[in-house]
Amino acid sequence: MKKYRITICLGLCLVILSAISLFVGAIDVTPISLFTKNGDAIEVFFISRIPRLIAILCTGFGMSVAGLIMQQLCMNKFVSPTTGATISSAQFGILIALIFMPDSTLWGRAVFAFVSAIAGTWIFVYFIQRLRFKDAVMVPLVGIMFGNVIGGVTSFLAYKFEMTQALSTWLVGHFSMVLKGRYEIAYLVVPLVIAAFMFANHFNIVGMGKNFSKNLGVHYNLVLFMGLTIAAMITAAVVVVVGSISYIGLIVPNIVVMFKGDKLRGTLVDTALFGAIFVLVCDMAGRIIIFPYELPIELIVGIFGSILFVGLLMYRLKHGRKAVKLNKKILGGVVRE
Repeated sequence: MKKYRITICLGLCLVILSAISLFVGAIDVTPISLFTKNGDAIEVFFISRIPRLIAILCTGFGMSVAGLIMQQLCMNKFVSPTTGATISSAQFGILIALIFMPDSTLWGRAVFAFVSAIAGTWIFVYFIQRLRFKDAVMVPLVGIMFGNVIGGVTSFLAYKFEMTQALSTWLVGHFSMVLKGRYEIAYLVVPLVIAAFMFANHFNIVGMGKNFSKNLGVHYNLVLFMGLTIAAMITAAVVVVVGSISYIGLIVPNIVVMFKGDKLRGTLVDTALFGAIFVLVCDMAGRIIIFPYELPIELIVGIFGSILFVGLLMYRLKHGRKAVKLNKKILGGVVRE
């Protein structure tokens, strides 16, 4: 039990917050109204609140795990779907679907987003593999520049074909439009996260380098291809449902690794749970701050994420790659990983 106490605490915290979030919103829904069979409350609960909660959990699970996989495979703690051009590529795919298949369903646009996100992520990794000096800051900078190029092309095409307003739904992440019948694509995150857990040891080995992988009999290119594909498909599924949400895949894995170490299988479950808690807290904050109006989740995550990111940078500059160890006597004591 001691080994899993952090995981248990995160799980309990997630269950409590999930129950609270079902009754937070502009429309008054309470447990009493559900038990008294209030028709309006029941309708809102099952059409909006439960789908929204499921979408939040899938987003938190998926984006944090996708970031963890990318950081492990790219051997860089500042790589994520945001800094790896994956989100920008998914948005580009959605725009292509809007231009050439304007009557396509959400699933049809998701196919374009999947293909574009996978291709953009592979190209980014191809670029960083050609770098002679893989500085910790240089790799994400390449991804940010590449993502900005894709974003520029996306904006140009959107203006040219008068698709700016239609594309705006996917440029800013929000859960306000998540309703029954419009969020089911997010379910794809669940089997993808399970697949990531099954191949976690392979991702760990590939993250140690090509030569090391060959010595252990692991097919480097195949596992790299598979891991990046899983991360890209998770990101695309989230972008199609709720839009662009930054920082989750960057901040959450780094915080968990500080306490749990770099072993992927040992941190994957905690990363997924903490990612879901982080997104859930930010979403509830967005619903409460200017109640009864709602702030986009992208804004709240951006504020909290930037603060945490600056804190992580300061910690890395001061302590390097040291982990924070929790024990009975000292909380926050610093030891070597």
